[in-house]
Amino acid sequence: MQPPERRPQADDPVYALSPRHGGSALGAVQTPDGKVLLLGALAPGGRVEAHGRALRGFYESGAGDWYVAHGDEATVFAHYAQVLAERLGQRGQSPAPRVWCSWYSYYTGVSEAVIQEVLEGLQGLPFEVVQLDDGWQQDMGDWEPNAKFPSGMPSLAVRIREAGYAPGLWMAPFIVRPSSRLYREHPDWLLHDTQGELVPAGFNWGGPYYALDTTHPLVQAWLRAVVQRAVGWGYRYLKLDFLYAAALPGVRHENVPREQAYREALRAVREAAGEDVYILACGAPILPSLGLVDGLRVGPDVAPLWRNEDREDHLHDLTGPGGLNALRTSLHRLWLRPLVQTDPDVAYFRTRYNLLSPPQRQVLQDLAKVAGFLATSDPPQWLDPDERAAMERWLREEVPVAQTGPYRYRLGEREVDFGEWLGGRDA
Repeated sequence: MQPPERRPQADDPVYALSPRHGGSALGAVQTPDGKVLLLGALAPGGRVEAHGRALRGFYESGAGDWYVAHGDEATVFAHYAQVLAERLGQRGQSPAPRVWCSWYSYYTGVSEAVIQEVLEGLQGLPFEVVQLDDGWQQDMGDWEPNAKFPSGMPSLAVRIREAGYAPGLWMAPFIVRPSSRLYREHPDWLLHDTQGELVPAGFNWGGPYYALDTTHPLVQAWLRAVVQRAVGWGYRYLKLDFLYAAALPGVRHENVPREQAYREALRAVREAAGEDVYILACGAPILPSLGLVDGLRVGPDVAPLWRNEDREDHLHDLTGPGGLNALRTSLHRLWLRPLVQTDPDVAYFRTRYNLLSPPQRQVLQDLAKVAGFLATSDPPQWLDPDERAAMERWLREEVPVAQTGPYRYRLGEREVDFGEWLGGRDA
């Protein structure tokens, strides 16, 4: 077997290293009159590339309908979103929940004891969801609690509810690690290429991980069981990550286009979870997710630093965690808000274990307000009184948001210009 390929962890890594200017499902260019020309797919599987001054659209498999419009940027994108809602559906029309997530403080070190301590510190703060992230499970593919959760997942869900919050849980149901029991027991469930080799989905947790063939009937039954078990434990907010794995190219049990395979897998997850369970999709192909998920991560992971210089400058990988990367990606996807709740990732208030400057922390807080999705990972025990007060104000205040320019917004009485940061400001 050849060494596993290292794929960028993007929402669609297939084209992440393409030398062409292009985008999954859509492309837009500004014309000399200051208006925008938009070409957008109206079904999964579309791709748009720029060829000189022209936009070229194609579907990877077969043909499909397209949306073409020229006009004011906001108007054009708003109408495109309206047409997508008619074709694919929309969810997440009520306000997004305010979320405390364990990842950006404890990472894989999260434990039952940590969550209990956090719950005690959160009292009085108006969060609606307390979500466990990566670190609770036995392995990628083995979605049972590890030894750090001795009381079990149902017991912890009860404690979270008794503290006044909805329990949330992270899973990555479309990937599997070689160290997992699932990998050993069901090698025929994995996605293979035309040479019969496993399709690598990426490199993390110290090694490669692989994609499940979600068109396989036994995989579909397993997926439904995994999701139903988590919901049965009491977790009604599911953060599902690394979802792009179900859309990777490969030889599948059913010969269907890759984005169709992804959408059908996500539909099975939704049916298993039920209509009233909140699903946040991360690392997810955007167009094929619409109508099936409530929230959508619209950028890469943030981090307690502004630029991931090692990844960006030396590896030329723009998918790495960092504040700037999250800002510039999320801002360009806010047009999706009529279709799905847009999650730009967490905001920071703490100075502990944090390299972000106060202005950098503020810009991420403002981005969350503009996106309409408020989440943080800061443990209350890490905050000084001023930081805790700032977090509480941010959570409680309902600030009117109005866009006044391409990257300018009015938040209440403040004018925020994100363009300064996109243009190179770094402090």
